[in-house]
Amino acid sequence: MEQILRNFFLFLSKNKFFTKLAKKYGLRFGAGRFVAGESVENAAKVIKQLNQKGMVVTVDHLGEFIDSEQEARQAADECVEMIEKIAEHQLDSQLSLKMTSMGLDISEALVMENMRKILAAGKRHGVFVTIDMEDYERCQKTIDIFKELKEEYDNIGTVIQAYLYRTVGDIEELNAYHPNLRLVKGAYKESPKVAFPDKQDVDENYKKIIKMHLLNGNYTAIATHDDEMIAYTKHLEKEHGIPRDQFEFQMLYGIRVERQEELTAEGYKMRVYVPYGTDWYGYFMRRLAERPANVAFVLKGVFGK
Repeated sequence: MEQILRNFFLFLSKNKFFTKLAKKYGLRFGAGRFVAGESVENAAKVIKQLNQKGMVVTVDHLGEFIDSEQEARQAADECVEMIEKIAEHQLDSQLSLKMTSMGLDISEALVMENMRKILAAGKRHGVFVTIDMEDYERCQKTIDIFKELKEEYDNIGTVIQAYLYRTVGDIEELNAYHPNLRLVKGAYKESPKVAFPDKQDVDENYKKIIKMHLLNGNYTAIATHDDEMIAYTKHLEKEHGIPRDQFEFQMLYGIRVERQEELTAEGYKMRVYVPYGTDWYGYFMRRLAERPANVAFVLKGVFGK
């Protein structure tokens, strides 16, 4: 049943009709639990609250299914505005973004133009930028863009997904760039031709790439809500004497809040992924797919009022 629900919500996440409908009617039906409002001001307020609790943040202006140059440039301008807001209010936050929101499905030249604008703003204000990874179809393009931009800017990282067969090879290849990587299990529906279909295999591959990247001496963000993976990382820390300033844990805004606070209290860097914006639908559906128990929360929020 859980797998059926997961596939159902992943299917819905790619529906353009519902995406447009969600933009029109705003953050209803429980999405407010996972999304920090629709504006830069909303996001800045949430970031400040998290900073006051001792947590750091990466903020993401949500955007999917961008199909015009104007929309892509508007999304880039929104990212620059967020960087300036971070600097203005001295917030401890990085920026995350998706290449599709920068125009990846339109033209690579447009993406590079938008990314250079954002990275230049980030460099001016000391804000790090992470390129989020999307589905397999866009994986190689995203890595190629990261490599090119890493030659020009130091304030850039990207994301590697454990459920893909290619991932170990990507970690080995990217090591030459000494990259700052966020390691995740993966949240898109992929063919068994390119991704491990079984959770156990994904978990084992995730442990493998965490160890590889840490022992390569590179900065590692372990983005997970899985206690087994958190414990495994702590074990590596002790076994290999890995300094705490070489890695951090990351979790999503609104999920396992108490665990986030516990890790912070233990002295680990805890970074919360804070999304905001009107284009929240696809992100919200993937969160429901990851943890079907979230559905009960949403239904309670909608019908319990």
